[in-house]
This record gives sequence, structure tokens and C-alpha cells, in this order.
Amino acid sequence: MTLKETLARSVLKHGQKTVMTYKRDGAWRNLTYAEFQDLVRNVAEILASVCRVRPNDRVALMAGNSPEWCAIHYAITGIGATAVPIDAKLQAPEVCHILSDSGATAIFMDAHGEENILDFSRRIPALKYIVLFGKKLDLDADEAARKGIRILDFDEQLAATREASQSPRAAYDRMQPTDDSIASFIYTSGTTGRQKGAMLSHGNFVADFDSLAAALDIYTSDNFFLLLPLHHAFAFTTCLVTPVAAGCRISFAEGLRTIGENIRETRPTVVLGVPLLLEKMFDKMKAGVKANAGANFLWNVGLRGPVRKGLREKLGGRVRLMISGGAPVDPQLIADMESYGLRAREGYGLTECAPVLTLTPYEGPIVPGSCGRVLPFIEMKVFDPNAEGVGELAAKGANIMKGYFNNPAATEEVFRDGWFLTGDLGYIDADNYVHITGRKKALIVNREGKNIYPEEVELQINASPLIRECVVLGYRDAEEAVGEHVGVIVVPDEDALAAREASEKRKYSETEIIALLRKEVKNQCANLADYKHPRRIQVRWEEFNKTSTGKIKRYLYNMATEEA
Repeated sequence: MTLKETLARSVLKHGQKTVMTYKRDGAWRNLTYAEFQDLVRNVAEILASVCRVRPNDRVALMAGNSPEWCAIHYAITGIGATAVPIDAKLQAPEVCHILSDSGATAIFMDAHGEENILDFSRRIPALKYIVLFGKKLDLDADEAARKGIRILDFDEQLAATREASQSPRAAYDRMQPTDDSIASFIYTSGTTGRQKGAMLSHGNFVADFDSLAAALDIYTSDNFFLLLPLHHAFAFTTCLVTPVAAGCRISFAEGLRTIGENIRETRPTVVLGVPLLLEKMFDKMKAGVKANAGANFLWNVGLRGPVRKGLREKLGGRVRLMISGGAPVDPQLIADMESYGLRAREGYGLTECAPVLTLTPYEGPIVPGSCGRVLPFIEMKVFDPNAEGVGELAAKGANIMKGYFNNPAATEEVFRDGWFLTGDLGYIDADNYVHITGRKKALIVNREGKNIYPEEVELQINASPLIRECVVLGYRDAEEAVGEHVGVIVVPDEDALAAREASEKRKYSETEIIALLRKEVKNQCANLADYKHPRRIQVRWEEFNKTSTGKIKRYLYNMATEEA
């Protein structure tokens, strides 16, 4: 089945039912399934007749969450083309690489997009169309035209193609994807320092939905609260593909600052988030209980039912499930949420797996330290286990990506005998619960669920002539139970420093060298997304211990508690 077919099935069953609730100009609005499909058809007409997009072409999407984002994605995939969602927080060089590598011929952008896109247009020769929607960027159409790019206004094009989109020869009806068609290139940072485009098909996403639906009762009355960015595979599958395919409603959060208010207003039944978001929400609720003398008294004397009911009311009164994913969660947070009457579960997955592999069952049991049970229709095994049964976790199923676009070497590296190698170390217990004990790859996962590959950051830092080599490591502050920050240990290039001292006719003190290198690291990382910037920078005066092939033995090093 394709994403297009899941939408058509829901339109047939629930045409006049609300699929999306969102706030615009200060008022909540509803979009029905039938209206959403009409919008998808309309966007598909823009793609095909105006932007000349054909099946297998790539179209980028760089914007904040909105019904338009969803419609654009379903339109791209609905005519057999491939969507390339881009994180709006990435820096210009990273955006440039994704557009160049994917060969995107068009990009849909709102004010969250890259405002300097025309400056590096010569490095993305395939790009011919920029379509601006929502709150629009102010791009120079004349400058774009000189560079061979046409800037289009989304609303104007919708109006111009609306009639054609409803005709018997509409592009949406003429062009049909198959379940093997690539629906998305979702770019994830690579170990070579270059982001890799995971090729995920319609069949991959639908298979992951089927696994989730088999593991979890999903009702047409469910209302999924969308607060995570849709360019993230976790949010895309669980908060868009799943509710659309199941005939549910999606309620959009306006932003992180209005989560509490928006939850009360939209009254969702299912809330999914990364651990950091759920932790902040829960801490705020607990603080509210402690600040309320009556509620605090009832809780302390064991009369907790009214307190739990009050907490549920603060979440709109209908939340039946909260799921944490995207990063490891502190088991204590799950236990605390359960004690306050909030059913909380944890899932695990990777972008390459579309993305969910495991989930704690709705009815339990909750196994502390586990990230849930392997989903139905998905297989997992442990490669090269040690005496304790710990080895590299691998997965197999219809949800696994086709490979990395334009990168057969990287694809070959992550597959063994038909199994996808996750790079995570762990074991699977007798009840099919997965326990992660570490990472074979040096991947750093922060508390927001962002993946940071050290090699990518190291590549930037090592470009400095003042730095001989460096190691980027994850570290965790003493008071933190989960998630990591980015840190780096650098070794100065003494010859380069000596040359600089000679040119300035002075000798640097050790303190000056450390300050200079820290400044150099920050300058070198300026072109990376903020969450990839090292927060702790330490200086080492000796070269790192290396293997016979010259690779640094990173496992020998860790970040000191205090900066050197």
C-alpha cells in the first residue's frame, strides 16, 4: 500500500471528519479529510504543471509544521516523486549539501527556510523552482531569475491550478506511485562527515504503521498532538502517517511555549515527544501540585485520585497515552508519570527503519531499562554477542530503508546478510524486550533526540590550521540521567602556533593558547547547526593514541568533569 492509498481509504471512510486542527490568526480551525485531499490534489497540480515535477524527481520541503507542510508532502509522494524534508535549523552549508546531493528540482519554503538560498544557488544547479508559502521569506525574484530560478507564490499558484486539479486529467490522477516508490530522502549525519539520504519507500512507512497499529490499539476517535518537527522521521510516521492512515485527528501545537495551553484547548488522546519535552511538561505539572496546598496535602496523605484527575484535566482531560521516543528516556521519568496516573511508554527506532522498531506494550508490563518490545512484523537479533549476550542490534522487516541515496559504500556498511545494523549495542530478553547498553558507533544523542556524529564535527574543527587533531565526545553532567552534550578535546598544531608567534613577535602563554583554540573551535563550527556545537572544549598537549591504521582510539578518552 502507498501513502496515497492510505489517505484515499480514510477519505472514503471519514471524508467529512476533521483530520487537522490548527491555529491561525488567533483562532482554531479544522480541516476535514475531504478538504485535505483537495488541497493535496491542488498542490500536486502545481508540482506537475508549473514546476514540471515527474515521478522519481526530488522536491525539498523546508518549513515549520503546518497543514500545508503535510499537504505538500502527500502531494509530492502522491505523484510518485520523492520528498526531501529539511531541518530548518540546519546551517546554510548543510542545507546546500542536502539540496545538491538529492538533486532537488524544487523547494517549498516558509519563513523558517534558508534565507540565503540564492547565495549558494550555483552549488545546486538542479534547483529551478522556489515556492513560498505561509509566512513568506523576502527573496529577490529578479536575482533568482538571473540565476535560472523561478520564485512562485504558493497561494497564487493554488488559485491558478485549482480548476485543473479537479479535472479528469488532473496530475494527481495521472501519476501513481507504487509501494516500492521512494517517498522520502531523510538525511541523517554520516560517519564520513557528510549527511546521508536514507531512501524510505511508501512501503517502508506503511509497514511501520502496520506494525504500530498491530501493537497498539488506535481508535478513529483518537486525537494525536503534534509538537515535534515533521522533518524528523519519528514525528512524520507517528504523528502524521499513523493518524491519517487510521482515520484519526491531528492537533498542531503552535510552538514550544504554548504546549500547555494548546493541549488544554485541543484535548488530545495521544501525546508523543522526545524525553526532554515530556520531562519539562511533567516537571511543570509536579510543580503545580506542590504549589497547590490542597493537592499537595491530598497527595501526601495518600488520597491521590483527585490529584491525578486534576493533572489529566490540565492535559485536556482525554490523554490516554504518552510516548517517549527519539532519544533514551530516564526510566524514573516513566515510573513517575505512571505514579501520577499518566500512562507513559517508550519506543526506539532509527531513521533508516521508518523509524520505529520497539514499543512498550500499552497494557505493559514495563521493563525498567528496556526501550520496549520488538514490534509485530519486525525481526531483531544480536550480532556477535559477548558472554552476556550483548552485541550489535540488527533489524529486518518491510520497514527497512532501501539504502542511502548516491552512497553504495555507506549502504553496504550498514547491511549484513539482509539485516540492517543499528550501530547500537544491547541484548534482547526472553520476552522480546530490547535493552540498549551502548553504541558501537560514536553517535551522540542529545536530550532533544538529535543525532550528532562526532566525525562530522571533527571534520570541521580539523580544518583549522591551528589544530593538529581532535576527538568529539558525548558527555553528561552529573545531575543528568539521560541525553548527552557535545564536547571536544583538541591537540594544537605547535608548528602553526610557533609561526603565528613569530609573525606577532611574542610568545603565547598556556592560558592564551587555550583561549585561542577554544575560539578557533567555535569559529570552525559556525557552519554547523547549533546543537552540534561543542559545549565543552578541552586542550590536550600530546597526540592521541592510535591504531595501526592511524585511527584514534576514541574509547580511551572522555570529557573531564571540569574544563582543562
